[in-house]
Amino acid sequence: MPELSDFRLGADVVSSDGRKVGKIASLIVDEEGFDLRALVVKEEESFAGRLLASESVFITDEVAIPITAVESATHDLVQLSLSVSDIRRQPPYLSYRSRPLDAGTAAIDNLDILTGGIALPRVEQIANKEAGEIEIDRGENIMLGKTGQRLGRVHDVLIDQGELIGVVMRPDGFFKRDVVLPIRFIERADDLALFAHLDDSDIEHLKPFVDAD
Repeated sequence: MPELSDFRLGADVVSSDGRKVGKIASLIVDEEGFDLRALVVKEEESFAGRLLASESVFITDEVAIPITAVESATHDLVQLSLSVSDIRRQPPYLSYRSRPLDAGTAAIDNLDILTGGIALPRVEQIANKEAGEIEIDRGENIMLGKTGQRLGRVHDVLIDQGELIGVVMRPDGFFKRDVVLPIRFIERADDLALFAHLDDSDIEHLKPFVDAD
C-alpha cells in the first residue's frame, strides 16, 4: 500500500509524467471491511478528448485507477505511477449494454410508435468493479440502520495511510454543520447507501468536521 496522507473527493489527479488527468469522483471499497481498492477519476475533457454533443450521455468520462497505482497523495493532489498513455488504455469505469426487451418495455415502445413519441434506447449501466466491491460518492445517502430514516448524505471521505477511517456527513435536521461519522459506526453498505448503527447518545456526540484548510 502506498504511503497516503489524507486526501479528499475532488482532489486533483496527476499522471507520472506530470499531466493533470482529472479529479477524484468516488472511491471503490470492499463491501465488507471497507478496504480501499480504487479511485474513480472523472477525467478532464481535454485529457479524454471528448466532444460536447447530444450523444455524450453515452460517452463515459470516468476511469477506475487501482489504489496500487497511487504513488503519493496529499490533501489536494494524488500522484499516479501511471503515464498518460497507461491511463488512456484503462477501460472506462462505466459502460452500457442493451437490455433484453420484455413484454412491458415492448408495450411502451409500441405506445411510443402509436403516439408519435420517441422511444429511448434500452440500455443498462455496468460499473467496472469486482463483485463484493461498492462505490462511495458525494451525495450518497447515510441511513440509520434499518429504520428507513436518513441521517444525512456523504459530503466527503476521510483517509489515513490508505485506510478509509470515516466519512464527512452533511446531516438532515439535527445538526447545523457537517460532522464526522467514524467507519466503526457503518455496519453495512451498498452502491445506494451507507447504513449506520448508532443510538441517540452516539448521534449527539458525533464531532463537527473541521477542515484543516
